Amino acid sequence: MKDSGADRFPFVDIDANRAWLAVVCFADALVRWFQLLCLTGYLAVAEPKTLRWNLWHTPARIVRRARRHVVRILDGWPTADELLAAYQRIALIT
Repeated sequence: MKDSGADRFPFVDIDANRAWLAVVCFADALVRWFQLLCLTGYLAVAEPKTLRWNLWHTPARIVRRARRHVVRILDGWPTADELLAAYQRIALIT
């Protein structure tokens, strides 16, 4: 949670800080469930900072073409295979 910003509060008002902390905790839970359900290998147990630089900052697009979704990832991106596998697992869940 430290890498998520939970070590400092951005507001002076206590109610605003409570709401902000609830959103941070909810986001952390979503990331952990994503790791549990969709990722394998070292990314399944990676810290948020590692996920941020390996997955969330990936230069990619999801394009709808001929009623199909196409995932386009920059050529040579190191975690492209893991990201495509996670996208396929999400498609199986939904």
